[in-house]
Amino acid sequence: MIPLHDTIESRNYPVVNVSIIAANVLVYWWQVGSGSELAQIIYTYGLVPARYSMPAIASYFSLPEQVFSFFSYMFLHGGFWHLLGNMWSLYIFGDNVEDRLGSVKYLVFYLLCGVASGLFHVAINYHSQVPTIGASGAIAGVMGAYFLLYPHSRILTLIPIFFLPYFIEIPAFVFLGFWFLFQFFSAAGTVAGGGGIAWWAHVGGFLFGILFLKIMEAIPVAGMASWQGPGLARKRSRRLQVVSTTGQPDSLDVYGRITITPREARFGTRKLISVPRGLQKSLLRVTVPPGSRGGTILRLAGMGKEGADGSRGDLYLKIVISEQEDAG
Repeated sequence: MIPLHDTIESRNYPVVNVSIIAANVLVYWWQVGSGSELAQIIYTYGLVPARYSMPAIASYFSLPEQVFSFFSYMFLHGGFWHLLGNMWSLYIFGDNVEDRLGSVKYLVFYLLCGVASGLFHVAINYHSQVPTIGASGAIAGVMGAYFLLYPHSRILTLIPIFFLPYFIEIPAFVFLGFWFLFQFFSAAGTVAGGGGIAWWAHVGGFLFGILFLKIMEAIPVAGMASWQGPGLARKRSRRLQVVSTTGQPDSLDVYGRITITPREARFGTRKLISVPRGLQKSLLRVTVPPGSRGGTILRLAGMGKEGADGSRGDLYLKIVISEQEDAG
Protein backbone atom coordinates (compact mmCIF):
# COMPACT_ATOMS: atom_id res chain seq x y z
CA MET A 1 0.00 0.00 0.00
CA ILE A 2 1.36 3.40 -0.99
CA PRO A 3 -0.21 6.42 0.75
CA LEU A 4 -0.75 9.34 -1.62
CA HIS A 5 -2.55 11.95 0.44
CA ASP A 6 -4.83 12.49 3.38
CA THR A 7 -8.15 14.34 3.22
CA ILE A 8 -7.37 16.94 5.89
CA GLU A 9 -6.25 20.25 4.39
CA SER A 10 -3.83 22.17 6.61
CA ARG A 11 -4.71 25.83 7.05
CA ASN A 12 -1.15 27.17 6.97
CA TYR A 13 1.96 26.48 4.97
CA PRO A 14 4.00 23.88 6.92
CA VAL A 15 7.24 25.86 7.02
CA VAL A 16 8.95 23.66 9.62
CA ASN A 17 7.87 20.40 8.00
CA VAL A 18 9.16 21.54 4.61
CA SER A 19 12.38 22.78 6.22
CA ILE A 20 12.95 19.39 7.85
CA ILE A 21 12.45 17.67 4.50
CA ALA A 22 14.87 20.09 2.85
CA ALA A 23 17.47 19.52 5.58
CA ASN A 24 17.26 15.76 5.10
CA VAL A 25 17.70 16.11 1.34
CA LEU A 26 20.72 18.40 1.75
CA VAL A 27 22.36 16.04 4.23
CA TYR A 28 21.74 13.14 1.86
CA TRP A 29 23.51 14.94 -0.98
CA TRP A 30 26.38 15.61 1.41
CA GLN A 31 26.49 11.88 2.09
CA VAL A 32 26.49 11.09 -1.64
CA GLY A 33 29.44 13.41 -2.18
CA SER A 34 31.45 12.13 0.77
CA GLY A 35 32.93 9.20 -1.17
CA SER A 36 35.18 6.95 0.87
CA GLU A 37 34.44 8.90 4.05
CA LEU A 38 30.79 7.77 4.09
CA ALA A 39 31.37 4.82 6.44
CA GLN A 40 33.16 7.07 8.93
CA ILE A 41 30.37 9.66 8.71
CA ILE A 42 27.70 7.05 9.43
CA TYR A 43 29.61 5.65 12.40
CA THR A 44 30.35 9.13 13.79
CA TYR A 45 26.96 10.75 13.27
CA GLY A 46 24.78 7.64 13.27
CA LEU A 47 23.43 6.08 16.45
CA VAL A 48 25.62 3.16 17.59
CA PRO A 49 24.35 1.60 20.86
CA ALA A 50 27.78 0.13 21.69
CA ARG A 51 29.18 3.65 21.90
CA TYR A 52 27.16 4.08 25.08
CA SER A 53 27.53 0.59 26.57
CA MET A 54 31.17 -0.28 25.90
CA PRO A 55 33.76 1.99 27.56
CA ALA A 56 36.44 0.90 25.10
CA ILE A 57 34.38 2.35 22.23
CA ALA A 58 32.92 5.29 24.15
CA SER A 59 36.43 6.58 24.95
CA TYR A 60 36.88 7.55 21.30
CA PHE A 61 34.01 10.05 21.46
CA SER A 62 33.57 13.22 23.50
CA LEU A 63 30.40 13.88 25.50
CA PRO A 64 29.11 16.48 22.97
CA GLU A 65 29.65 13.95 20.16
CA GLN A 66 27.75 11.30 22.09
CA VAL A 67 24.83 13.64 22.67
CA PHE A 68 24.86 15.07 19.15
CA SER A 69 24.46 11.61 17.61
CA PHE A 70 20.93 11.38 19.04
CA PHE A 71 20.04 14.32 16.79
CA SER A 72 22.29 13.79 13.77
CA TYR A 73 21.29 10.15 13.14
CA MET A 74 17.77 11.19 12.17
CA PHE A 75 19.07 13.27 9.24
CA LEU A 76 21.18 10.49 7.68
CA HIS A 77 19.79 7.90 5.26
CA GLY A 78 21.00 4.65 3.77
CA GLY A 79 20.01 5.37 0.18
CA PHE A 80 17.67 7.27 -2.12
CA TRP A 81 14.64 5.01 -1.57
CA HIS A 82 15.15 5.13 2.20
CA LEU A 83 15.13 8.92 2.01
CA LEU A 84 12.17 9.08 -0.37
CA GLY A 85 9.99 6.76 1.71
CA ASN A 86 10.66 8.69 4.90
CA MET A 87 10.20 12.14 3.41
CA TRP A 88 7.01 11.14 1.62
CA SER A 89 5.47 9.93 4.89
CA LEU A 90 6.58 13.13 6.63
CA TYR A 91 5.07 15.20 3.81
CA ILE A 92 1.71 13.45 4.12
CA PHE A 93 1.31 13.45 7.91
CA GLY A 94 3.56 16.25 9.18
CA ASP A 95 1.75 19.31 7.83
CA ASN A 96 -1.43 18.60 9.79
CA VAL A 97 0.42 17.97 13.05
CA GLU A 98 2.37 21.22 12.58
CA ASP A 99 -0.91 22.98 11.82
CA ARG A 100 -2.33 21.80 15.15
CA LEU A 101 0.74 22.41 17.33
CA GLY A 102 2.16 25.53 15.72
CA SER A 103 5.53 25.73 14.01
CA VAL A 104 7.85 26.09 17.02
CA LYS A 105 6.13 23.47 19.14
CA TYR A 106 6.10 21.12 16.17
CA LEU A 107 9.87 21.47 15.73
CA VAL A 108 10.42 20.65 19.41
CA PHE A 109 7.97 17.76 19.14
CA TYR A 110 9.70 16.30 16.08
CA LEU A 111 13.16 16.41 17.64
CA LEU A 112 11.88 14.94 20.91
CA CYS A 113 10.33 12.03 19.02
CA GLY A 114 13.58 11.40 17.20
CA VAL A 115 15.66 11.48 20.38
CA ALA A 116 13.20 9.32 22.33
CA SER A 117 12.96 6.71 19.58
CA GLY A 118 16.76 6.65 19.47
CA LEU A 119 16.95 6.09 23.24
CA PHE A 120 14.38 3.32 22.93
CA HIS A 121 16.43 1.66 20.20
CA VAL A 122 19.63 1.90 22.24
CA ALA A 123 17.90 0.39 25.27
CA ILE A 124 16.66 -2.60 23.25
CA ASN A 125 19.94 -3.10 21.36
CA TYR A 126 22.32 -2.00 24.10
CA HIS A 127 25.46 -3.75 22.88
CA SER A 128 24.90 -3.55 19.14
CA GLN A 129 27.75 -2.12 17.06
CA VAL A 130 25.50 -1.59 14.03
CA PRO A 131 24.86 2.12 13.27
CA THR A 132 21.24 3.19 13.06
CA ILE A 133 20.34 6.06 10.73
CA GLY A 134 17.18 7.59 9.34
CA ALA A 135 14.27 9.84 10.23
CA SER A 136 11.88 6.87 10.64
CA GLY A 137 11.69 7.10 14.44
CA ALA A 138 10.85 10.81 14.44
CA ILE A 139 8.35 10.34 11.60
CA ALA A 140 6.77 7.45 13.50
CA GLY A 141 6.17 9.98 16.29
CA VAL A 142 4.46 12.30 13.81
CA MET A 143 2.30 9.39 12.66
CA GLY A 144 1.41 8.58 16.27
CA ALA A 145 0.29 12.17 16.79
CA TYR A 146 -1.73 12.09 13.56
CA PHE A 147 -3.35 8.83 14.69
CA LEU A 148 -4.59 10.61 17.82
CA LEU A 149 -5.52 13.94 16.22
CA TYR A 150 -7.20 12.80 13.00
CA PRO A 151 -8.38 9.19 13.40
CA HIS A 152 -11.31 9.70 11.01
CA SER A 153 -9.28 11.35 8.26
CA ARG A 154 -9.00 9.18 5.19
CA ILE A 155 -5.79 8.23 3.43
CA LEU A 156 -5.93 8.01 -0.34
CA THR A 157 -3.92 4.85 -0.97
CA LEU A 158 -2.53 3.32 -4.15
CA ILE A 159 -2.69 -0.47 -4.31
CA PRO A 160 -1.01 -1.90 -7.43
CA ILE A 161 -2.81 -5.08 -8.52
CA PHE A 162 -1.23 -6.84 -11.50
CA PHE A 163 0.34 -3.54 -12.59
CA LEU A 164 -3.05 -1.78 -12.51
CA PRO A 165 -3.37 1.18 -10.11
CA TYR A 166 -6.28 0.97 -7.67
CA PHE A 167 -7.06 3.97 -5.49
CA ILE A 168 -9.01 3.51 -2.27
CA GLU A 169 -9.61 5.65 0.79
CA ILE A 170 -8.62 4.03 4.06
CA PRO A 171 -9.55 5.59 7.44
CA ALA A 172 -6.44 6.96 9.13
CA PHE A 173 -6.91 4.88 12.27
CA VAL A 174 -7.02 1.72 10.12
CA PHE A 175 -4.04 2.66 7.96
CA LEU A 176 -1.85 3.79 10.87
CA GLY A 177 -3.08 1.02 13.15
CA PHE A 178 -2.10 -1.58 10.57
CA TRP A 179 1.26 0.17 10.10
CA PHE A 180 1.96 0.10 13.85
CA LEU A 181 1.03 -3.57 14.20
CA PHE A 182 3.29 -4.42 11.27
CA GLN A 183 6.19 -2.58 12.94
CA PHE A 184 5.50 -4.27 16.30
CA PHE A 185 5.34 -7.82 14.98
CA SER A 186 8.36 -7.20 12.77
CA ALA A 187 10.28 -5.95 15.81
CA ALA A 188 9.14 -8.90 17.93
CA GLY A 189 10.42 -11.30 15.28
CA THR A 190 13.84 -9.65 14.93
CA VAL A 191 16.87 -10.64 17.00
CA ALA A 192 18.04 -7.73 19.16
CA GLY A 193 21.33 -6.27 17.99
CA GLY A 194 20.96 -7.52 14.44
CA GLY A 195 21.24 -5.41 11.33
CA GLY A 196 18.51 -4.24 9.00
CA ILE A 197 15.51 -2.07 9.86
CA ALA A 198 15.33 -0.61 13.38
CA TRP A 199 11.78 -1.80 14.03
CA TRP A 200 11.83 -0.99 17.73
CA ALA A 201 12.74 2.62 16.96
CA HIS A 202 9.55 2.82 14.88
CA VAL A 203 7.45 1.31 17.66
CA GLY A 204 8.98 3.57 20.30
CA GLY A 205 8.66 6.65 18.09
CA PHE A 206 4.96 6.02 17.48
CA LEU A 207 4.20 5.60 21.20
CA PHE A 208 6.35 8.57 22.21
CA GLY A 209 4.59 10.65 19.56
CA ILE A 210 1.27 10.04 21.30
CA LEU A 211 2.81 10.88 24.68
CA PHE A 212 4.59 14.04 23.52
CA LEU A 213 1.48 15.25 21.71
CA LYS A 214 -0.42 15.18 25.00
CA ILE A 215 2.40 17.06 26.70
CA MET A 216 2.62 19.68 23.94
CA GLU A 217 -1.12 20.26 23.96
CA ALA A 218 -0.98 20.80 27.72
CA ILE A 219 1.64 23.56 27.37
CA PRO A 220 -0.09 26.98 27.50
CA VAL A 221 -0.31 28.68 24.12
CA ALA A 222 1.70 31.87 24.41
CA GLY A 223 4.02 33.89 22.23
CA MET A 224 6.25 31.89 19.93
CA ALA A 225 4.91 28.55 21.16
CA SER A 226 2.01 28.74 18.72
CA TRP A 227 3.57 30.99 16.08
CA GLN A 228 2.72 30.25 12.49
CA GLY A 229 4.16 33.43 11.09
CA PRO A 230 2.61 36.11 8.87
CA GLY A 231 1.86 35.24 5.30
CA LEU A 232 1.89 31.47 5.82
CA ALA A 233 -1.77 30.87 4.96
CA ARG A 234 -1.95 28.54 1.98
CA LYS A 235 -2.25 30.25 -1.39
CA ARG A 236 -3.14 27.01 -3.16
CA SER A 237 -5.26 24.06 -2.24
CA ARG A 238 -3.94 20.55 -2.74
CA ARG A 239 -3.40 19.53 -6.32
CA LEU A 240 -4.84 16.06 -5.66
CA GLN A 241 -8.29 16.04 -4.05
CA VAL A 242 -10.64 13.24 -3.10
CA VAL A 243 -14.20 13.89 -4.26
CA SER A 244 -17.13 12.15 -2.59
CA THR A 245 -20.06 11.94 -4.98
CA THR A 246 -23.81 11.66 -4.54
CA GLY A 247 -26.63 11.00 -6.98
CA GLN A 248 -30.18 9.78 -7.43
CA PRO A 249 -30.89 6.04 -7.94
CA ASP A 250 -32.78 6.76 -11.16
CA SER A 251 -30.11 9.07 -12.62
CA LEU A 252 -26.68 8.41 -14.07
CA ASP A 253 -25.48 11.91 -13.12
CA VAL A 254 -23.41 12.32 -9.96
CA TYR A 255 -22.52 15.41 -7.95
CA GLY A 256 -19.51 16.44 -5.88
CA ARG A 257 -17.49 19.51 -5.01
CA ILE A 258 -13.95 20.78 -5.37
CA THR A 259 -12.28 23.23 -2.97
CA ILE A 260 -9.97 26.01 -4.16
CA THR A 261 -8.45 29.13 -2.61
CA PRO A 262 -9.42 32.73 -3.49
CA ARG A 263 -6.17 33.08 -5.43
CA GLU A 264 -6.94 30.01 -7.51
CA ALA A 265 -10.44 31.31 -8.14
CA ARG A 266 -9.03 34.56 -9.53
CA PHE A 267 -6.28 33.12 -11.69
CA GLY A 268 -7.58 29.63 -12.44
CA THR A 269 -5.97 26.31 -11.64
CA ARG A 270 -5.73 22.65 -12.64
CA LYS A 271 -6.44 19.82 -10.21
CA LEU A 272 -6.34 16.06 -10.09
CA ILE A 273 -9.41 14.56 -8.47
CA SER A 274 -10.02 11.02 -7.29
CA VAL A 275 -13.60 9.89 -7.84
CA PRO A 276 -15.23 6.55 -7.00
CA ARG A 277 -15.51 3.71 -9.47
CA GLY A 278 -16.91 1.06 -7.16
CA LEU A 279 -14.11 0.29 -4.69
CA GLN A 280 -11.56 1.72 -7.10
CA LYS A 281 -10.71 5.40 -7.35
CA SER A 282 -10.09 6.94 -10.77
CA LEU A 283 -7.99 10.05 -11.32
CA LEU A 284 -9.41 12.84 -13.46
CA ARG A 285 -7.87 16.15 -14.48
CA VAL A 286 -10.06 19.21 -13.89
CA THR A 287 -9.44 22.75 -15.16
CA VAL A 288 -10.92 25.58 -13.09
CA PRO A 289 -11.14 28.70 -15.32
CA PRO A 290 -9.95 32.13 -14.12
CA GLY A 291 -12.60 34.29 -12.47
CA SER A 292 -14.54 31.34 -11.06
CA ARG A 293 -16.96 32.06 -8.24
CA GLY A 294 -18.14 29.97 -5.34
CA GLY A 295 -21.11 27.86 -6.36
CA THR A 296 -20.04 27.63 -10.00
CA ILE A 297 -20.74 24.17 -11.45
CA LEU A 298 -18.19 22.38 -13.61
CA ARG A 299 -19.55 19.66 -15.89
CA LEU A 300 -17.41 16.64 -16.74
CA ALA A 301 -19.27 14.92 -19.55
CA GLY A 302 -19.40 11.15 -19.45
CA MET A 303 -17.78 10.86 -16.02
CA GLY A 304 -20.91 9.83 -14.12
CA LYS A 305 -22.39 6.39 -13.48
CA GLU A 306 -22.57 3.79 -16.21
CA GLY A 307 -25.99 2.55 -17.30
CA ALA A 308 -26.98 -0.98 -18.23
CA ASP A 309 -26.76 -0.07 -21.92
CA GLY A 310 -23.20 1.29 -21.56
CA SER A 311 -24.22 4.95 -21.58
CA ARG A 312 -22.73 7.27 -18.98
CA GLY A 313 -24.03 10.23 -17.05
CA ASP A 314 -22.10 13.37 -16.20
CA LEU A 315 -20.13 14.46 -13.16
CA TYR A 316 -21.05 17.90 -11.83
CA LEU A 317 -18.53 19.58 -9.53
CA LYS A 318 -19.52 22.54 -7.39
CA ILE A 319 -16.69 25.01 -6.73
CA VAL A 320 -16.18 25.83 -3.05
CA ILE A 321 -13.81 28.67 -2.19
CA SER A 322 -12.01 28.23 1.11
CA GLU A 323 -12.72 30.84 3.76
CA GLN A 324 -9.10 31.52 4.66
CA GLU A 325 -7.66 34.81 3.49
CA ASP A 326 -5.49 34.97 0.41
CA ALA A 327 -1.91 35.70 1.42
CA GLY A 328 -1.38 37.95 -1.60
